[in-house]
Amino acid sequence: MNDEGQRRGSGRRTPGAGPRDASPDGVSPDGAAPGREKPPRKPDDSAAQARDVVYRLLASRARSRLELRQALLRKDIDEEIADAVLQKFVDAGLVDDASFAEEWVNQRQRSQGLGRKALGFELRRKGIDEHLVESALSTVDSDAEAERARELVQRKLRGMGSVEHTAKMRRLVGMLARKGYSEGLAYRIVKEEIENAGDPAADSDLDLP
Repeated sequence: MNDEGQRRGSGRRTPGAGPRDASPDGVSPDGAAPGREKPPRKPDDSAAQARDVVYRLLASRARSRLELRQALLRKDIDEEIADAVLQKFVDAGLVDDASFAEEWVNQRQRSQGLGRKALGFELRRKGIDEHLVESALSTVDSDAEAERARELVQRKLRGMGSVEHTAKMRRLVGMLARKGYSEGLAYRIVKEEIENAGDPAADSDLDLP
């Protein structure tokens, strides 16, 4: 073979050889065989990722155990690993549904003016056990709840001067009901505040459904 043929032959690939970037054992640089998926994460890797997710979420605000568990599952963390990691946070006192429930009730009542019904609904949706829900709701002061409802009605009344009395009553009672206040409390507060505003029809009764 002449020199030119040797040069051409030196650039040829041996029949059946894999791609140039494959390792000698046929495994690609990312650790997976050609045409196959990457190997699953090791349990230690998943646990570390789960801890990072939990720490990051808790850094922004307190969360219930169910909220954290759902977040881990959305990250494709195995259920057993997620539960094991969360139990360690519970044992360390960093995840506490009882404390979370009380903090949630106080914060939501102050910031959103929510009544007991709405607060209980939110806690149950977050996976808080019923006895913890009842315990947290028991911390709501009845006088403070009534005062918060009164503030909401007073604020709304300022823009309802031309609204007919019955419509005004229904709108205000409905607003408090949506905020989670009991029907009796809502009706009493609305009636008192309309009377205080000098509505001449304030003595009339509203037929509630």
